[in-house]
Amino acid sequence: MSTYLSENQSPEHIAGLPGKAILEFGADWCGHCQAAQQPVDAALANHQNIHHLRVEDGKGRRLGRTFGVKLWPTLVFLHNGQEVARVVRPTRAEDLADALQKLAA
Repeated sequence: MSTYLSENQSPEHIAGLPGKAILEFGADWCGHCQAAQQPVDAALANHQNIHHLRVEDGKGRRLGRTFGVKLWPTLVFLHNGQEVARVVRPTRAEDLADALQKLAA
């Protein structure tokens, strides 16, 4: 099981990420996050060229507030640091298809 990184990532660092990336905001203890792990991993299995970063969110976590995260998990799809799509609480791999297409475009 992948864990969410507890290190605080700065919004400036994220804005400078080159290429394609997905920020997944959540917490290891979150039931919705645990349920989404398998569908997210399945959807991204054929997309190794996309940097996937699971970021621990919660009180005092500036990055989640910068992106307006309200529910977990929230996946933010970025191209060169700019948001192109967002998926909240996916339950099936298919829930990510549209966002992955927007990221590929």
